[in-house]
Amino acid sequence: MFTSVNSRAAAAYQRIAAETSVQAASPHQLVGLLYDALLQAIASARGALTRGDIAAKGVAIGKAVRLIEEGLKAGLNLEQGGEVAANLHQMYTYSVMRLTQANVRNDAAALAEVSRLIEPVADAWKQIQGPRAANLQPVKSAGA
Repeated sequence: MFTSVNSRAAAAYQRIAAETSVQAASPHQLVGLLYDALLQAIASARGALTRGDIAAKGVAIGKAVRLIEEGLKAGLNLEQGGEVAANLHQMYTYSVMRLTQANVRNDAAALAEVSRLIEPVADAWKQIQGPRAANLQPVKSAGA
C-alpha cells in the first residue's frame, strides 16, 4: 500500500548511488558491476526459493539471465578474445541453461552451481582490476 518516507528515501538513495557508480565506472569496472549484480540476483533467487516466494524467484532469475545475455555475453569479442572469450561464452551459455532449469524446476542446486561457476571468474576479474587498473587513466583530449 504505502511505504514510509524513510524506505522511499533509502530506495532513492540506492538508485542514485547505483546510477552514479555506473556512470563513473570504467569499462573494466562495469564488468565487475555486472558480476556483482549477477551474483546478487542469484542470491536473491536462492532466498526467494527458500521462502517459497516463486514470483520473486522468477524475477531474480530473469534478472540474472538478462545480466548474462545482455551484459556479460554480449560484451565478449569472440574474434579477438581467443580461447578465453570462447570459454566464457560457453560458461555463460551453460549458466543461462542452468538458471532456466532452476526456474522451471525450483532447483536450488542449479542456482548454487551457477554461483560456483561465476564467483571465481568475478573474483579474478576484480583482482586484475587492482594496481594495474589504478594506473590506467582515461586519455584527455587537448581541449579538456
